Amino acid sequence: MNGVSSVNLYYSGKNNYYLPNRGSYVDSGRQPDALNAVASAGILQGVALLLQKASQWFGNKLMQGKEFTSAENVKKVARQMVKDNNMNVDVNFINDKNIKNFSPQLQEMLTPVAKGENAFYADSLKLAVAPEKKPSLILHELGHAINSNKGKFLRFLQKSRIYAASAPAVLVLMNKLAPKKDNEKNFIERNAGLLGFAAFLPTIIEEGLASIRGVRAAKKVLGKSVNLAPLKRNYLFAWATYLIAGLGLGVAAKQAIMADKK
Repeated sequence: MNGVSSVNLYYSGKNNYYLPNRGSYVDSGRQPDALNAVASAGILQGVALLLQKASQWFGNKLMQGKEFTSAENVKKVARQMVKDNNMNVDVNFINDKNIKNFSPQLQEMLTPVAKGENAFYADSLKLAVAPEKKPSLILHELGHAINSNKGKFLRFLQKSRIYAASAPAVLVLMNKLAPKKDNEKNFIERNAGLLGFAAFLPTIIEEGLASIRGVRAAKKVLGKSVNLAPLKRNYLFAWATYLIAGLGLGVAAKQAIMADKK
C-alpha cells in the first residue's frame, strides 16, 4: 500500500494525458466524426473525474475504519510474520515523536505516515512502517515484504508499478509505429483503455496478495479471539483505490491516443 491512493498520479495536472479545455469545442460546422470524438473526449473526462472522487472516498473510508484489535495484538502478528518468513525487516509504527529518530531524508518520506495518511514497505531499506494510530496497516506492508522474497514472479508484480504510469506514452509511441488503414482503427486504438488497465493489473494483483497474507497471518496468530471483519473491510477499501487507479490509467491511455490523433 504505497500510499492510500494512486489514482491521483493519473489525474494531476502534471501529466499530458488530458485533452484541452472543453469550454471551446462547440462548433456547429464540425463533421459528425469530429463531433463524436469531442463527445467521447467529454465522456472520458467525466469518467476520470468520477474515478478520482471514488478513489478519494475509498481512501477516506480506509483511514476512518476502526482497528480490528489492539496495537499489541497487531505487533504480535507482525513479529510472527517476520519470524515465520525469515525476514530481515525493520518494523516501525510512526508518530510525531519517534519520526525524529530517522534521518532527515527518511523523515520527509515518513511525515505522511506520522499523520496517519500512509503506510509503506521499502524493499531497498528493508523497512516496513505504518501510523501508530493505524497499526493494522503494517500487516499489509509485511505482506509486500513477503511477496518480495517469494520468487521472481511476485517481485515482477511488485516492481511493475514503476513502469505502469508510462503506459499511455508508450501506447502513443507504438501507435505511431503501427501500420494503419484508411478510416480503420488499429488494435491499439481499439483497445487503448484495456491495454492501459492491463499495465496496472500486476500492481492490483500484488496489492491483493499482500492484504491476503496480512489477514491470514492475523487469523493464524490470533485465531477466533478477534473479529477479522474490520480488517478485511479496511483492506478491501485500500484495494479498491488500486483497482480505480488501474481504471484511471485505462482512461488516461484512451485519452492519450485520442489526443494524438487530433
